[in-house]
Amino acid sequence: SSGSRHGSDSDVAPLFEAVAAAGIDLVLNGHEHSYERFGRLAPDGRPDPAGVREIVVGTGGAEAYGFGTPLAGSETRVTGVPAVLVLELAPGAYRWRLVGGEDARTLDEGSDWCHS
Repeated sequence: SSGSRHGSDSDVAPLFEAVAAAGIDLVLNGHEHSYERFGRLAPDGRPDPAGVREIVVGTGGAEAYGFGTPLAGSETRVTGVPAVLVLELAPGAYRWRLVGGEDARTLDEGSDWCHS
């Protein structure tokens, strides 16, 4: 992630490579106390339209963390707002919506296709 507290960790590179090789379409992460959505990425972290999308969702509970310099492929970043990620799964596709704040507004939303 582009988070200022934990950021990217090269120790998980082999895991991301295995996920990509398995044809996984979406990876959800937490720990960083913020929200960051990435476009599809190759195993080495470069943007790749055929790669794996990653969403970091750490927007509940503890204090919010800020961001450092956005990494390649980072499309949306939200911090300081308690929020929940809503996923809708369908054959061949999925939708996401980040809902938060006192007025439960939509902070991010979109959809994507699946490999198989």
